[in-house]
Amino acid sequence: MPTPSTTAFDLDEINQTLGHQPQALVEWAMQQGKRPICTTNFRPFEAVILHIVTQVNPQIPIVWMDSGYNTEATYRFADKVIKQLNLNIITYLPQRTRAHREALEGPFPSIDDSRHAGFTQEVKIEPFERALGEMQPDVWFTALRAEDTPERAKMQPVSQSESGLLKVAPVLHWRAKDMYDYLQAHGLPNNFDYFDPTKVEEKRECGLHLQH
Repeated sequence: MPTPSTTAFDLDEINQTLGHQPQALVEWAMQQGKRPICTTNFRPFEAVILHIVTQVNPQIPIVWMDSGYNTEATYRFADKVIKQLNLNIITYLPQRTRAHREALEGPFPSIDDSRHAGFTQEVKIEPFERALGEMQPDVWFTALRAEDTPERAKMQPVSQSESGLLKVAPVLHWRAKDMYDYLQAHGLPNNFDYFDPTKVEEKRECGLHLQH
């Protein structure tokens, strides 16, 4: 598991002083570990976090948990962003393909179906936990934003797990307009044809960020 940073810092102070400065926060966080990663799902505005982190570290591993259930537009968007930013993309897939799973169990279950938790575990959480186990990151950048869900509104830009993994959400306090303005300023593409079967509803958590 990740080991705590050798650099002492006060999380409350960092959140207060750098929590509203994405670029400065990323620069600080990059200095706190040796194995940083940035996760992505290529949802709307995702090019913002990918651009910010790669401006500081062009070779940072960009980890994509591809559930196999993305829209065609999302896959095209992902391909475009990967090429435009020359991302060091590392993709983690479920142990079964979508075709295999659906041949045995049919379409993905609704959020009211008792099988939905198992589906989420299979296509999103297990691949992410496998990524953590194999890559052993000590700093994790994520594009979480407070306005996404009520749970995320309670989060801080920087937090640290008991194992020492530093979780950093540089754009946590940014609104959609801030994200849009950043995309425009840097000539970055966007994608709104996005669907996550583990969340279904826009303001619902899939569980990954509640567990990690």
